[in-house]
Amino acid sequence: MKILITGATGLIGSQLVKDCLKNKIVVNFLTTQKSKLNYFENATGFYWNPKTKEIDGRCFEGVNSIINLSGASIFRFWTNKNKSLILKSRVHSLDFLKKYITENSLKIDSLISASGIGSYPESALKEFDELEKEKSDYFLADVIKKWEDAALEFKPIIKNISVIRIGLVLSKEGGVLKQTIQPMRFGFGVYFGSGRQWQSWIHVEDISRIFIHILKNNLSGIFNGVSPNPVSNFKFTSVISKIKRNVLFLIPIPRIFFKIIFGKMHVILFKNQKVSSKKIILSGFNFNHRFIEEAIKNIFK
Repeated sequence: MKILITGATGLIGSQLVKDCLKNKIVVNFLTTQKSKLNYFENATGFYWNPKTKEIDGRCFEGVNSIINLSGASIFRFWTNKNKSLILKSRVHSLDFLKKYITENSLKIDSLISASGIGSYPESALKEFDELEKEKSDYFLADVIKKWEDAALEFKPIIKNISVIRIGLVLSKEGGVLKQTIQPMRFGFGVYFGSGRQWQSWIHVEDISRIFIHILKNNLSGIFNGVSPNPVSNFKFTSVISKIKRNVLFLIPIPRIFFKIIFGKMHVILFKNQKVSSKKIILSGFNFNHRFIEEAIKNIFK
């Protein structure tokens, strides 16, 4: 099996490349930075630039499947310029891939595209699954809809199309965990507002394994990429504090503080979402990291 990965040098992509190679899957990857063409020792890099419609067509040679992880970070000020970047880096890259594959009559068996859980509405009680019709009414939900629609547009040319709605990814290399532990260096942990809001998380190793599970089993459809046990923001912070062992006290930070500092982007930190992983489990996937305590210990071991 040979795959092509976009966004391979990011947090999830780096783990995925490593895990694919362990599973004897040959990896080609696309990068917009020529300095990263040799980023991985045993994977082959190719240059592309969706903005200028450039791509090294050799990247598709022998490729059976594409895993799409490309997209600019959403953790930036939501100015009009950055909003455009967040959207275009996801939608335009997929549109460009589809156009190239179509024009060159390439045969690809499957496309697996990343997405996010941010489009689900908020609730302290309801657990959201992939059949949920109601959507949040804010910028990121609009991005996710257009992102997923762009992936589903491949249906006429690719048999298996899958979308993985990813929760908060835990890794010592970056993401929400790195941001959470920064104040702990000074002896205190921070939780958001009341801290009661649900957070649906997943260990970086498990989200990588979900991509490979879907790839190997030729699955189609939408799947939530979250652990089976979401936690409150307060518990999330308190568990990390106990494991780090250098935290003297926990401090609640009012929402207005984050609103002043981060503007509209602050809503990501306060989303109250309990998201279901039942569908991916029923497909035969087994989580290695089901509980937050074990997951955090594994990351910091």
